[in-house]
Amino acid sequence: MLKHVGRISSTKRKVIVAYKVLPGEPDDCVVVTTENLEAGDHDTLIKLVESAAGQEAEDLATVMMRTTLSDGSNMLARFHQTGKMIKTKTANVEMIPNRNTTIMLNELNEVIAQQRGVTVADLALKDGQGNTVPVRGSNDPVLSATEVAGGSAPANDGVITDEILAKKFRSDADRLSKEAAELRRQAEELVPTKKKAANKKTASSV
Repeated sequence: MLKHVGRISSTKRKVIVAYKVLPGEPDDCVVVTTENLEAGDHDTLIKLVESAAGQEAEDLATVMMRTTLSDGSNMLARFHQTGKMIKTKTANVEMIPNRNTTIMLNELNEVIAQQRGVTVADLALKDGQGNTVPVRGSNDPVLSATEVAGGSAPANDGVITDEILAKKFRSDADRLSKEAAELRRQAEELVPTKKKAANKKTASSV
């Protein structure tokens, strides 16, 4: 079973769903068209979808923004700039987690929302504070700089720069470091570490 994999119901053209719901537009999503990707970019995207990080992500866009293509460019930004990311209705997208299963994205969103006891609109991407993250422009969808940096969007209006990515990576590193320290503390409470006695060498007398 693979998340994020779908196709346009009317044409059967394969797509990867980057955002399953848009903020303020619960009937819309953003997909990546795969058939016109360069071979290297296509392979990188599929590997990302199949990876543990890709399958754990609620919205694939959150890991696309941390992924580098073979030419060194940021995947999310490059796909946006080259017109590979398209806004469409969730009712137009069939999700195909395997060869024998299909479900319309709008129906899947409703199921997920019901399971969580929220509305479909509540499934839109949120930041660390639980605030809905805007996708820049109804006809110009791309992860906003606010989401990438975890703070206020800079004057470049959503362009993902090295500085923004570096800030995001440092923030993630700090968070993971705190989580690791907490896990170590809990492990010590369960089973304290046994310190090995240092071997002491006694100098022989002459």
